[in-house]
Amino acid sequence: MIDRILFTKEGRKFYIRDASKDFHSEFGFFSAADISKGGAIKSNKGTEAYVINSSFIDEYERIRRSPQIIPLKDIGSIVAYAGIGKKSTVVDAGTGSGALAIFLANICKKITSYEIRTDFYEIAKHNIAELGIKNLTIKNKDVCAGIDEKNVDLITLDMPSPWEAISSIKKALKKGGFAISYSPTIPQVSDFVEAARKSEIFSGIRTIEVIERDWEVTERKIRPKSQQIGHSGFLTFARRIL
Repeated sequence: MIDRILFTKEGRKFYIRDASKDFHSEFGFFSAADISKGGAIKSNKGTEAYVINSSFIDEYERIRRSPQIIPLKDIGSIVAYAGIGKKSTVVDAGTGSGALAIFLANICKKITSYEIRTDFYEIAKHNIAELGIKNLTIKNKDVCAGIDEKNVDLITLDMPSPWEAISSIKKALKKGGFAISYSPTIPQVSDFVEAARKSEIFSGIRTIEVIERDWEVTERKIRPKSQQIGHSGFLTFARRIL
């Protein structure tokens, strides 16, 4: 767990895991006594910085990654359009590094995540333990072979062939609940949408792409940043009605 976050006036951000020790950087070292007090502090070289307590998002940014994770812009859409909250139960399939499951666990009542690959399963287990997440269970199982949980509010799919999970979804998702697939390519989207339609249990199937563009604002120099995060993935939402 990260204890403190240190910001310099130059815009640099440092994560301090142990506030009981001096922190060394290219700006000099910051004393443990100052770090523990928090607020405005200075290094031995005179660099001014600001120390605050870490929050969930700071811990989240530091998780160990192996496969590509779903960006926050897409996670935000999942949370908003599915309307999930503190009473929601969620099944997540294709855990990967556990990023989506961990983020949802900070919002929802209970999360269960399925990961077929043992190497990804171990990475996700490490991240869950590192952040001290208690309401998230990860299973080294194939979601297409069945979902143990029943009557869940949301099922998220971040896997190469999400359409293969439709039969499992039928047995686990409650009426009114959402199935949401995250896919990087349109052929995957097409196959999932067709399978969802043929199942005849969903309505309001829609696919979106969320584009985020950062801007550089320096006095009168205001323009989009030259390098942007372009396409990340497509989100397909399907709500169960039968």
